[in-house]
Amino acid sequence: MDKNVKGIVWTVAAVAVLVIGGAFLLPWYNVWQQEMAGRAEFAKAEQNRKIKIEEAKANLEAEKLNAQAEVERAKGAAEAIRIENGSITPTYIQYLWVRQQSNLNDKTVIYVPTESNLPILESPRMLLNEGK
Repeated sequence: MDKNVKGIVWTVAAVAVLVIGGAFLLPWYNVWQQEMAGRAEFAKAEQNRKIKIEEAKANLEAEKLNAQAEVERAKGAAEAIRIENGSITPTYIQYLWVRQQSNLNDKTVIYVPTESNLPILESPRMLLNEGK
């Protein structure tokens, strides 16, 4: 045989082997690829689960700390009342009202003097009762 014919026969044989081999190997590759995609999806789901657990733990810890802060605030209020001999005077109520006004941010507060120099706290209630 001529060298050119021999080369063509070998080339055709090589292409035939590649095509036939690809026909058998391609389904196995597809199965392997899907298995790897499944593993990646499972790993992602596992990581998301761990993140949610850590977030829940952080929320629980924050709630515990908030509860402890509330207990300490209540203890402080109880101690303040105890120091005042258990009596809450109108002057102390006025002091608490004025102190609370500092939390109004940018709102305007108008103080109206009264006979006893106490703020008018009942005016909105009176207006609502007059409308009935």
